[in-house]
Amino acid sequence: MKLQKYHVDAFTNKLFGGNPACVIPLKDWLPDEIMFSITKENNLAETAFFIEAQGGFHIRWFTPEVEMDLCGHATLATAHVIKNHLDYKGDVIRFQSASGELQVSFEADKYVLDFPSRMPKIAELPEIISAGLTIQPKEVYLARDYVLVYESEEQVKALNPDKNKLEQIDLGHGGIICTAIGNEADFVSRFFTPGASIFEDPVTGSAHCSLVPFWSDRLNKIDLLAYQVSGRHGVLYCTNKTDRVLLRGNAITYSIGEIYLER
Repeated sequence: MKLQKYHVDAFTNKLFGGNPACVIPLKDWLPDEIMFSITKENNLAETAFFIEAQGGFHIRWFTPEVEMDLCGHATLATAHVIKNHLDYKGDVIRFQSASGELQVSFEADKYVLDFPSRMPKIAELPEIISAGLTIQPKEVYLARDYVLVYESEEQVKALNPDKNKLEQIDLGHGGIICTAIGNEADFVSRFFTPGASIFEDPVTGSAHCSLVPFWSDRLNKIDLLAYQVSGRHGVLYCTNKTDRVLLRGNAITYSIGEIYLER
């Protein structure tokens, strides 16, 4: 069996920036263990698999460890593949997913992801997380992910979490968002995933499902510019829409290849 594989850098317009994802079109779902094996072989944070279904597409996201409930950059990468490599002619791509229907539309040179909003609520910081941080946050919130608010962009950039200590906590599908008001952007963030093969995710679309409503309320702004200040860096143009968020970004294809599976 031969499968096409697309390697795409998402939330960037430059190669080697943003967040890389693999995208694999399927005619029918493969057994989960095969999809996990492919994801491990790809050795990236996320691999997206999709099939055509119900007038649109059904998408699933795998890390080497778990099947995710939602992934922004791999959805953006998938939309890029469908639009640019599979000759899709529609104005909107509709995905059925574990997080309900997701839509991706096109705006100039950007893709627009329509995702669910996840407003975080005030929470206590677990001792394990606190012990793993080199700088303590001034505020703590929780939705799917912990949202740790810092005094400045400089503090977020200076963070050097202790991976070994943080690996002691199981956050399931969640992670740790560290965020602050930005110097040039409205806000900045970094995202850490204890227990995952990629400890710091370069650009995390799903984290912005919480960051956008949080900072929209805090800054009293509907439209926000977000920087994820990881080493690869990513840019998101965001809009808060009550129970949804819009995330705009670019994507660029790095490589196209083939996977050969034994029948």
